[in-house]
Amino acid sequence: MKTRSAKHTRFHLLLGLAFWAAGSWASAQNAPTLEIALYPGIRVTGEVGTTYVIETKTEVEGDFWLTRGWIELTTPTAIWMDPVPTDAPRRVYRAVKVIKPVVQTIPNMVWIPPGRFMMGSPETERGRWDSEGPQMRVTLTKGFWMGKYEVTQGEYLAVMGNNPSWFNGDPKRPVETVSWEDATNYCAKLTELERAAGRLATGYAYRLPTEAQWEYACRAGTTTRYSFGDALACDDFCGWCALFDSNMWWCGNARDQTHPAGQKLPNPWGLYDLHGNVWEWCQDWWSNNLPGGSVIDPTGPATSSSRVIRGGHWGVWNSGSVECRSAHHGGFYPDSGISLIGFRVLLAPGQ
Repeated sequence: MKTRSAKHTRFHLLLGLAFWAAGSWASAQNAPTLEIALYPGIRVTGEVGTTYVIETKTEVEGDFWLTRGWIELTTPTAIWMDPVPTDAPRRVYRAVKVIKPVVQTIPNMVWIPPGRFMMGSPETERGRWDSEGPQMRVTLTKGFWMGKYEVTQGEYLAVMGNNPSWFNGDPKRPVETVSWEDATNYCAKLTELERAAGRLATGYAYRLPTEAQWEYACRAGTTTRYSFGDALACDDFCGWCALFDSNMWWCGNARDQTHPAGQKLPNPWGLYDLHGNVWEWCQDWWSNNLPGGSVIDPTGPATSSSRVIRGGHWGVWNSGSVECRSAHHGGFYPDSGISLIGFRVLLAPGQ
């Protein structure tokens, strides 16, 4: 009969698999090295200043590696610890060398590496909507910078010269009552200003994230309902829950209004308010379902009547906390704005 201690040891006797790639992302050129690690993570060795994406898979996931995070070496050898370890099935880890461009950005931008993730929700997820499936394996081939916070009223006023927000008066609250067209105009104006000031690299532009980029950044290597876990002990509507209260503004604690950016805990990749506070516009047109299968750098359907909104909000619309899950997506008319919807910016090459 196995003891609890024996089970714990078995679950954490993990196989660490490290790839060192000298070329573009995900192109391993050297033979892998193997190690048995008594911790959920991987030891990475390379040149100081080099960045490695950490990928994992379980024994049942075939050849699809999920991106869990990244590490920038400050010493020749470092250990990356899994922020969300699991008991079973066991995970296999590998490190893939990537190139992190040196680009000047506006303040409070977080670099997100290229990688892979499962987009949408499994049919077994509690609170799931049909439009969140079928799940698909997504590969994002290029890294990008994403706003650490939702665009605030102060930032919007500084660029556009006005503040359309219903909950105005506090420059640190997210801007809202902005249409998709307002949000994209802000990104275009910000790009113009930064280029004129000589602070923007050639070929780079500020824009809205694609829906896939948004969910990838929101999940931050997790596969749970929220980036902070499944929260199955919490209510799916507006009932107060301590876990929700620590991580997001939703109808259970928001008191029918928005709140200043960055007051709740960040997700594992250092981004704030992806769950709750205000919906966030994405670049894509809305679709009633995901295409499924395996896709590379998806950008959504060619046209539709609505644009995608993500992340949930402070109020009660169709439902409460369920709308704040990582996989949930909605749609709204691009020429309209309401006090539930704001946005955050992304910086990447291209328009």
